[in-house]
Order: sequence, then C-alpha cells, then structure tokens
Amino acid sequence: MRRTQIVRDEPGDGQESVWDYPRPPRAEPSTERIEIVFGGETIVDTTDSVRVLETSHPPVYYLPASAFRPGSLTDARGQSFCEFKGLAGYLSVHGGAQTAAGAAWFYPHPSPGYEALVGRVAVYPSAMQQCTVDGEVVTSQEGDFYGGWITSRVTGPFKGAPGTLGW
Repeated sequence: MRRTQIVRDEPGDGQESVWDYPRPPRAEPSTERIEIVFGGETIVDTTDSVRVLETSHPPVYYLPASAFRPGSLTDARGQSFCEFKGLAGYLSVHGGAQTAAGAAWFYPHPSPGYEALVGRVAVYPSAMQQCTVDGEVVTSQEGDFYGGWITSRVTGPFKGAPGTLGW
C-alpha cells in the first residue's frame, strides 16, 4: 500500500499547525470564549473549556455540562471508544424548536491522563447553527468523525476528508 505524502501548511504568526500536536492527544485548559447557537438560542457562552489537541486534527473543545442552557442536552443512543480517552456516551442537543440527535459526546470515566474531561461535553460544530471561538465563527472538520473546530488559529491539512483515513 502506498502512503500519501502529507505536505504540512506552514503556520503564520499566532497560528498552530495541527501537525505539531501530539499523539497521544494532549488536553489543555483554555479561557477562549466559546459560544454555541442552536435553534436561534445561545445554548453555551463560557470561557471555561478544555482543548484536546491531536496530530492532524483541529482542536476539539470540551465544555462544562453546567455551561449548557438547562434542557439543551439529553441522553442519546450510542457509544464509541477512543484508544486514548476511553468510552464515550452521546447526547442530543436542543435549541429553540430544533434537536440534533447524538450531536454531542462526553467521557463519563475517561482514561488516565484525560481526567480534565470529566463533566465536560463536546459538540459537532456542523450540527449547530453557529459555534464561535473568541468571536470567530468555526468551520467544522470535514467528515465530522472527529468533531474538530477549525479557526484561523490552526493550519492543516486536516484529517477527515475523503482519502485521509490512512494518515
């Protein structure tokens, strides 16, 4: 099998390359202002998040469950397993008259090294009306499997698009 040669985008001033992120991923606290709008309602507005950074992926922001508007999260079917973070559960997100089934996930008992994720929830930005980081509108990571948040702060290329599975 022939491996694709990845050409890293060079980061500019104030940018990070996802190719400099570690594997296994790193969880780091962030005070960036995170806002999520869904169904015409702001369901999250917080400066308390944890960014998970993994090679080739834009950051995933984990927000305190308590930062979500009451009633905006309900249990959803399904589980998935991350070799690093452990077993994830899923949540549906509600805003206005809209529901995005299984659009959020959490780690009730994350693996050692990821304890900072306890009580936190991540969402797929593509399933929301709008997600912002410090006022900048987020672009969702293509393919949605990983749920990364792309801003001008990060450069790729990013895993997730067709043909990138083997990266």
